Amino acid sequence: MTTNSDLEPTAALAPGLIRRFAAILYDGLLLIALLFVTTAIITLPLGKPSGIMLLVFQIFVFEIIPLIFFTGFWAWGGQTLGMRAWRLKLVRMDGGDVSWADAFRRHLAALFSLLVFGLGFIWILVDPQKLAWHDRLSKTRLIIVE
Repeated sequence: MTTNSDLEPTAALAPGLIRRFAAILYDGLLLIALLFVTTAIITLPLGKPSGIMLLVFQIFVFEIIPLIFFTGFWAWGGQTLGMRAWRLKLVRMDGGDVSWADAFRRHLAALFSLLVFGLGFIWILVDPQKLAWHDRLSKTRLIIVE
């Protein structure tokens, strides 16, 4: 049985940058395939969007679909498919399961980590607990599972 003291963030439980990027690569490939399918489903019957509909389409494809993809997987089991392949799991800092609100916060925080030239991800290399900015901001963390 695992106690809360066993789940305190430690570098031993936290994956490094390469393992995280490997899972991101897997998930990125899956997400690209999902975006292709979504684009085909929308544009084949309706044609290429233009004007304001183009903006709505772009927001849906590039913002809403990734948001649903990541938050859905995180809130429903704590793992995306890439995370499962690399034996990673997302948990709250206290070791509990991630809620939809936790997953949403993490998604927004990860976008911030990425948009500042990836510094939020690179921070893992200097953080003593191997936590990224979005781990700390969302009060969630990745752990290695057996």
